[in-house]
Amino acid sequence: MTLLSRILHVEDDRSIQAVAKVALEAVGGFQVLSCASGQEALDQVLTFDPQFILLDVMMPGMDGPQTLLQLRELVDIQRVPVAFMTAKVQPAEIEHYLSLGARDVITKPFDPMQLANQVREIWTRSQNDPPTKTC
Repeated sequence: MTLLSRILHVEDDRSIQAVAKVALEAVGGFQVLSCASGQEALDQVLTFDPQFILLDVMMPGMDGPQTLLQLRELVDIQRVPVAFMTAKVQPAEIEHYLSLGARDVITKPFDPMQLANQVREIWTRSQNDPPTKTC
């Protein structure tokens, strides 16, 4: 199995972005590219070539689901798993996120000491059990 090393993190809240970056880099040992908007992620995704995308749901302008739909045009989300980070975790909301092709949902507020492990777990599941194509 390929080792996970590069994560694209899309989050408009700079304080959450900073905490997640430290958690993923210092605790997890990952290389992280932080983007403050969906458009910035779309502009950077091909150059950075992420192995995993961590995507905020609620962002001004282009929200997380809209960003995911655009990212799907640029990267193969069968190979590059996407997980949403959100406080909106009602069962119907989670079902919607998964129907868009996300592999999982990480609940906010998240535990910075556990974030890298959560991402690794989603990565491992995605490598062992690729999803069927979504529309």
